[in-house]
Amino acid sequence: MDLSVSECIRRIFGEEIYVVKSTPVSGGDINAAFRLDLSNGERVFLKTNRIQLEDMFRAEAEGLAALAATGVILTARPLGTGTDTERGCSYLLLEFIQEGMSAASFWEEFGRALAGLHRQETAAFVKGGRFGFTRDNYIGRTHQSNAAHESFISFFREERLLPQIKMAEKYFGKSELAQADHMLEHLEEILIEPDFPSFLHGDLWSGNFLAGMDGKAILIDPAVYVGCSEADLAMTELFGGFSPRFYKAYQEVFPLPYGYEDRREVYNLYHLLNHLNLFGPAYLSSVQRIFRRYGQRQLP
Repeated sequence: MDLSVSECIRRIFGEEIYVVKSTPVSGGDINAAFRLDLSNGERVFLKTNRIQLEDMFRAEAEGLAALAATGVILTARPLGTGTDTERGCSYLLLEFIQEGMSAASFWEEFGRALAGLHRQETAAFVKGGRFGFTRDNYIGRTHQSNAAHESFISFFREERLLPQIKMAEKYFGKSELAQADHMLEHLEEILIEPDFPSFLHGDLWSGNFLAGMDGKAILIDPAVYVGCSEADLAMTELFGGFSPRFYKAYQEVFPLPYGYEDRREVYNLYHLLNHLNLFGPAYLSSVQRIFRRYGQRQLP
């Protein structure tokens, strides 16, 4: 909607409500973020970026709403999106989450909640296939295609790995591109088709959840799609990992198939490629190592 931030706030909270104070919030790499104190005593969270990126915020809001609709996991509540021509930005307005202390059972409850999300019925979230999503969205600020596929492996090859590899070609030599081609050609021998599709957060690392005042995990910044549950779990391990209690509780509800540890790096290759494309060659050696591991080995 072409409403300014102030107009959006008045529409949500009442015509007499206005912003008393705007405080920058640090922590994000992609967007500018602010805590807005309102004249009625409430607070909201504001994310802004270039006007041209309004669809990124709209996709984020729809992803949060879809996660919340499952009823099994908490998310930040989206309030509104739009473009503010006076500020020269697009924006996403969210409820402000007052962070609290993690409950004693935080990791166990979080693990069970994620496993519950992965076991939800997914038909409402994808049309024309079993894997994908009802719309494209974004991983960071990178466009993420969610075209429907009947096969997860086909989806992961065509809509995840291939686009990122093509964007990153300038970083690779002939041998690395040959390794990538070999891996993609043999992906059916590396990954597995899940027993059933799972609804995924899509970008689940330690920076994309908070502990609320009730001590429970609240998800933020999703890149949702219907895929293989292992892909979400792999991402949790990419940048340091979660507590062992989280994984134990998750597997009590949703045991991992044999061989997950051998597949984990291929799922995370997608995120490493995206970081390479967004932030540059600091991530190149990690990508090269995975290419060598899966692009040179003898497969059955």
